[in-house]
Amino acid sequence: MFDITVASLVTLFVLSWLLPIVCLIIRITSPGPGLFRQVRSGRRGQVFRCLKFRTMYYNPKGNFAQCRQHDSRVTPIGRFLRRTNLDEMPQFLNVLWGDMSIVGPRPHAIQHDEMYWTRIPSYHKRYLVRPGITGLAQVRGARGETRELINMKHRVDYDLLYVRRESLGLDVKLCLATVKAMVKGNVNAW
Repeated sequence: MFDITVASLVTLFVLSWLLPIVCLIIRITSPGPGLFRQVRSGRRGQVFRCLKFRTMYYNPKGNFAQCRQHDSRVTPIGRFLRRTNLDEMPQFLNVLWGDMSIVGPRPHAIQHDEMYWTRIPSYHKRYLVRPGITGLAQVRGARGETRELINMKHRVDYDLLYVRRESLGLDVKLCLATVKAMVKGNVNAW
């Protein structure tokens, strides 16, 4: 009920005007659609299309390499959207559609799931809950590019801790910490 209530309010009072404005700015500043859709794995491995504001120059062929610091694929408006986490706002629609939760392990691209599934013990346990717009790993700073396997293991440890301790109280605490990080501007996002 928490997810649907919050997602409905955010969609009605924020996304209803933010989505068309940001999509228009994205389309004016770089050719291509305003929204980016990528197939991701959800709860119990169910596949869904994750929505984000497009932050990179449009490439219909797709490049699934993780975004790196000073990545030339990121547009100027995209840098702002990533730094403030506004690029994730369309995922409130994914919450309303039942694909995601507001809080939970971040959904990874299918290609990344396939790679980590065999390399990280218990990786599959991340999918006992719906993926989230934000999560314990992101609030604790374990986000952005993962150059080394140890970085992803660290992130997965936070995800599994969340899965074990999932509660309404923890969700509210993580939502408040996420809003605080958005206001400050996230240093781990590029």
